[in-house]
Amino acid sequence: MTAESRTEEARGQVSDAVKGNWVDRLAPSWSRPYLRLSRADRPIGTWLLLLPCWWGLLLGILTDGRPVMGDLWIFVGCGIGAFLMRGAGCTWNDITDRDIDGSVERTKSRPIPSGQVSLRQAVIWMLLQAFLASLILFTFHKVAIYLGILALLPVAIYPFAKRFTWWPQVFLGIAFNWGILLAFAAHTGTVTIATMIMYIAAIFWTLFYDTIYAHQDREDDALIGVKSTARLFGAKTVQWLWLFIALFGVLTIFSLVLSTQGTSLLAALLGVCAFEAHLIWQISRFDADDQSGLLRLFRSNRDAGLIVVVFLGCAAFL
Repeated sequence: MTAESRTEEARGQVSDAVKGNWVDRLAPSWSRPYLRLSRADRPIGTWLLLLPCWWGLLLGILTDGRPVMGDLWIFVGCGIGAFLMRGAGCTWNDITDRDIDGSVERTKSRPIPSGQVSLRQAVIWMLLQAFLASLILFTFHKVAIYLGILALLPVAIYPFAKRFTWWPQVFLGIAFNWGILLAFAAHTGTVTIATMIMYIAAIFWTLFYDTIYAHQDREDDALIGVKSTARLFGAKTVQWLWLFIALFGVLTIFSLVLSTQGTSLLAALLGVCAFEAHLIWQISRFDADDQSGLLRLFRSNRDAGLIVVVFLGCAAFL
């Protein structure tokens, strides 16, 4: 790589993106600000939005025991839709936070505060992503379509939550785990009590990983008056993380017991145990003052969520 190309790659990079990511290396220069606005250079958010969708789909297959060819489209459609809606959601977040991001060290290099994208351009980009995602949504069962439209409410509220509550991570969990309900409904055409219980359990997972993530910004957040569970919990963060692990485990086990039985239940429960072990490992590595370590732990939740996918997948086809 020449010095000129390295300079072009580095121009406009966001501070907390993975160095050498595909957007910085491969995307056309005109598209990079928009892809950065969508966090395409940081795929962990797409994973954290997608994994609950796959959990919901597999829970639906576990519940009725009837996998069909259409589930392949739900599986793939959720992947594409998660990428698009995560991008639209992040764009909306940056639009609403445009006056805050410039005051926070980690976010001041984002496309809007750094001047790479105008407010008008950001709004158009957000609407385009949402429109493309809607084309996928409208291929699903009508109950899933209704749920997808309803999901816009928590997505719209989330960026403002840190202004009025110490628990903005709850609003993030409500939005990010909505895919459990949507994908379950896409397969079954309904939503059950067991689905709702798994949805609530997943919100505690979001509280777990996003509290870890929020510790990166706690000093800047304190200066500008932004609220978060990281600031709220402070020195007691580890105790709260243990509580979130426990609540996730109890609720998920309850959901699975209501959904299946026999060897399928056993396989699914083993997945919960493996998932919990991963979260316990994260707590053992947690250091509120280690910025790079906090980011690594946050990103490791992709692997934690995939553990559940693997075990639920095995359980669904036993």
